[in-house]
Amino acid sequence: MATVRQSRGFAGAVLKLMRAGDYELTVTDRHQIGPHYLRLSFAAGGLLADRAVHPTMWIRLWFPDGERLHQRGYTLVDPDPAADTVDVEFALHDGVAARWAQQAEPGDTIEATVLGSNFALPTPAPAGYVVVGDTASLPAINSLLDAIGDAPAHVFLEAAHAEDRLLPVRHPATWVDRDGDALVDAVAAAAFDAPDHFGWVACDNRATRAVARVLRDDYGMARRSVKAQAYWVA
Repeated sequence: MATVRQSRGFAGAVLKLMRAGDYELTVTDRHQIGPHYLRLSFAAGGLLADRAVHPTMWIRLWFPDGERLHQRGYTLVDPDPAADTVDVEFALHDGVAARWAQQAEPGDTIEATVLGSNFALPTPAPAGYVVVGDTASLPAINSLLDAIGDAPAHVFLEAAHAEDRLLPVRHPATWVDRDGDALVDAVAAAAFDAPDHFGWVACDNRATRAVARVLRDDYGMARRSVKAQAYWVA
């Protein structure tokens, strides 16, 4: 499946003006983790050289769609600067990125841009974490859980499919089926007094806003102690 240089449109022009770093990743392997979840391994093309890796670090990948390229943000999984390798995990659905990933084979290439990823663990360390997301943000959540080690963490995950509950998570998690406000309700039902905790939220745009509000209002977290970013649009 050859990659043909196509137009990145207005978004690409803006990133170029912002001096974003561009790289070419090459697929080296594929691993079907679940019926709706796929991991691709890449040779990183120098992307990790002279660049500090941080928890939840993400890049923009450019997926072909006719004569245009569309960008999507994806978390780096197991980045290895020394080996110049990285994995990317895809929650499979009907979208341009998932379609590309399902067809990708070793030797295929894809353009990547590095710009905008800048998360650091809070200091001083909080008493614990409340982490909320879904399969789209699971790679970022796992990288965060790896980084915090044995720190107490309450993890809530939304499952789009029954099989999602079998996906590997670095910490025991409460899984909630995707059904309206079920995820928000589950987080609210488990509320406790947590002004000394840190909240990390990444789901769809509506749920992200609602959960962040619950963490502030019901858990008592300060606004600065909640990192909330929508990973997709409902």
